[in-house]
Amino acid sequence: MNPRNALNFSGGPGALPECVLEQLQQSIIEVPGVGLSLLGISHRSEWFAAVVKELETNIRSLLGLAADYQVLFLQGGATQQFSMVPMTLLRGSAHPAEYLHSGYWSGKAIPDARREGPVRVLWSGAANGFSRLPDDDELGFSPQAPYIHYISNETVEGLQFHRVLGRDDVPRVCDMSSDFLSQPCEAERFALIYAHAQKNIGPAGVTVVVVRDELLKKAPDNLPPFLDYRTHVQAHSNYNTPPVLAIYVVLLVTRWLIEEIGGLERMARINRSKADLLYSVLDASDRFYRARAATQDRSVMNVAFNLATPELDKRFLAESLAAGFSGLGGHRAIGGIRASIYNGLTLAAVEQLAGFMEDFQRRQTRSALAGDFRSADKTLACHI
Repeated sequence: MNPRNALNFSGGPGALPECVLEQLQQSIIEVPGVGLSLLGISHRSEWFAAVVKELETNIRSLLGLAADYQVLFLQGGATQQFSMVPMTLLRGSAHPAEYLHSGYWSGKAIPDARREGPVRVLWSGAANGFSRLPDDDELGFSPQAPYIHYISNETVEGLQFHRVLGRDDVPRVCDMSSDFLSQPCEAERFALIYAHAQKNIGPAGVTVVVVRDELLKKAPDNLPPFLDYRTHVQAHSNYNTPPVLAIYVVLLVTRWLIEEIGGLERMARINRSKADLLYSVLDASDRFYRARAATQDRSVMNVAFNLATPELDKRFLAESLAAGFSGLGGHRAIGGIRASIYNGLTLAAVEQLAGFMEDFQRRQTRSALAGDFRSADKTLACHI
């Protein structure tokens, strides 16, 4: 693999498995068994219908979905779901939907929901700089809410819920964009899950939606067809020209998860090993590296941290880039450093980053000590 691909810690679009890149490279020239470029195959072809069918089957298998769930492949990213969810579930409701404001992206979802109906922000982490997530005793869920919405993993701040939230008698809606198919997720406890692909499961351009049939029975009848989940169910995710390439890559990733990784339990163990390695470097650094998130809420997907000063952050980023690492700059909203360690990033790459971080700390510490000695020598000279 190209070394820069192997050391790509971008927050999204994220790294893809090497075998997927190799298959994609071949398919752009000629899809095996088809004889046409992936970029020139009709979305109305039997081949693409088979791709969608197999991908649906793979996701059902990986998540253990019951027959009363639909699996859709839509466009517009998670941002379009910020509108489609409340249009479907909140429009006309007398009771407020409940939203958690746990970070940058969950904050983006709330204004769109308020366009459709009343919203109650159940908890916000703004006052503490989104450095932690709420405990159960801070959340008072209402049995009358039409749904509860939260984001399972906040990519910007490096926060992740390690439990399912809400009441079993209120529909749960979860944006799993940055940890979908990175671990088992008790999918049957959710009424609707959405996840854009460009973190763990593919390139930008397609969003996976998993929705329970019962939820769709209550949807308004006056929704625009393109913004109505039922339209896409009836069309088998082929209502208009879909992103063929992106959907095909997601299929390749699900094959990789099933055939090479061995399922989501195994993927979760690999991802946990990667995260544990980086957090151990942070924790052993005597606050040279400073994790943003509370220990119990740390993300397995996005390791966000800072150094002592913005100048040291810049030095770290410059030297890491020169050493071959990509995508380590923090989100523009908060800066700092962020190592995103999605499914496609290998443990070997994380080991290299951990080694670089330890070496960088040693070099900076030696440099600082040498500076102190030079200062002491100058002070002594002034007194002689």
